[in-house]
Amino acid sequence: QVQLVESGGGWVQAGGSLRLSCAASGSTASTTYAMGWFRQAPGKEREFVATITWSGATTQYSDSVKGRFTISRDNAKNTMYLEMNRLKPEDTAVYYCAARGRRLPATEVHEYEYWGQGTQVTVSS
Repeated sequence: QVQLVESGGGWVQAGGSLRLSCAASGSTASTTYAMGWFRQAPGKEREFVATITWSGATTQYSDSVKGRFTISRDNAKNTMYLEMNRLKPEDTAVYYCAARGRRLPATEVHEYEYWGQGTQVTVSS
């Protein structure tokens, strides 16, 4: 079992930046888990944002955030990050971190077993 807790959400004006964190705990093998960020806006389905391999060597982003967001992880701290720059109003959503019991990354919701409770990001125009 892996427990995930997100933090760092908040309100920001368009063009601003936020850094989300996801702290993992529970399984001693949690550092072997690939992890990802997803988001869900009101009335919409949860969508993929970014994913990272267990080593951190490989990352993948959705087209909507590529070039603006950066995913990273610090396995010594069991923490994953999402640096969000040049935020847009359409980035407003609840952001969730997720982990899967495999080293390879994934972009689909059903491929992740563990989820955090989410953190709200609101970008005003």
